Amino acid sequence: MTKAILLFLLALAAIQVIKPLGWPGLKKRSDAWKLAAGGLIFVALTVGVIALFE
Repeated sequence: MTKAILLFLLALAAIQVIKPLGWPGLKKRSDAWKLAAGGLIFVALTVGVIALFE
């Protein structure tokens, strides 16, 4: 599940660099870092939750 979300966010970041998505907060090409940071935070939270329940 984590890998699928990361691949989805990677694809969104690549699209953002080529042609901005125009979503709120993602209007410039240089805003692709926000997608990468969001993916990193998501993975960290997911790993933390998984570690809590094992």
